[in-house]
Amino acid sequence: MKAGVLLFNLGGPETLADVKPFLYRLLSDVFESLDVRFPKLLAYTIATLRRKTSEGYYSQIGGGSPLRRLTEEQGRALAEELRRRGRNVETFVGMCAAPPFLQDALEKMEDRHFDNIVILPLFPQYSVTTTGAGFSTLRRLIARRPAFKKINVHWVSSWADQPTYIESFVQSVQRELEKFSNPERVHLLFSAHGVPESCIQKGDPYLEQTKKSVELIMDRLSRQNPHQLSFQSKLGRAKWLEPSTNDVLVELGKKGVDDVLIVPISFVSEHIETLYELDILYKKVATEAGVANFRRVPALNNDPTFIRALAEIVESAL
Repeated sequence: MKAGVLLFNLGGPETLADVKPFLYRLLSDVFESLDVRFPKLLAYTIATLRRKTSEGYYSQIGGGSPLRRLTEEQGRALAEELRRRGRNVETFVGMCAAPPFLQDALEKMEDRHFDNIVILPLFPQYSVTTTGAGFSTLRRLIARRPAFKKINVHWVSSWADQPTYIESFVQSVQRELEKFSNPERVHLLFSAHGVPESCIQKGDPYLEQTKKSVELIMDRLSRQNPHQLSFQSKLGRAKWLEPSTNDVLVELGKKGVDDVLIVPISFVSEHIETLYELDILYKKVATEAGVANFRRVPALNNDPTFIRALAEIVESAL
């Protein structure tokens, strides 16, 4: 059986000129998933207002996002791993808000005459604002293509508790803990992308799935370190999940905590939220708060254990 795997993520601007159109597309998708009135008008307004600020952030991480490149590397590594397992599989990459777009990936897949397709979002924990928005777009696009009516399409909605995914983070945390003089005293701060509290109140499983991932990781670490879950990347005036990563770092400094290791629990690739928000913005917050030793666990990227996790997810779907 011949299968195709579509890896999808949000995407990111690769040049400063791409920032405004990326923000517009991203915010349009988010606002539509939240049933906000006039989502495109609101997205255009905010993208226009935030353009200069966001360009400043991207300029500090090299002028653009590495997300497309990293996702394509993940796709190639996944294809190699699946071939080693005897699977006849091709991988494709599509992004919700930046090239290569989801429709571009589907066009390539349409010509391959697959028996099965696996839709694999690179968001371990499901949220209507990420996986849900991507699924909605993909279902519309697939419905317009007659060729897909003969293909079995398998939708992977979440994999927050997938054992090998958990193990990949455990290994990464352990490697970073070894760099501290007193590893057992390090405070583990799991930082996840925030979502509006209204999403959770409407039944979005994101919060519970994120907590589940954290607890499984801590179980594998034998719960030797103090730990906490916080949220970042708040947008707009609505109430979002708390506590914020910023506030937690300030509080840890006030309590005299010297060693903090940030774990980007909801991010599987380096991009603006890790390279700028965690490495630059929150590192400064931690330093000013008095946290002497601040480190971050790298995003999983194409870590071999993580790629094995993705391969196991695909095999389970098939």
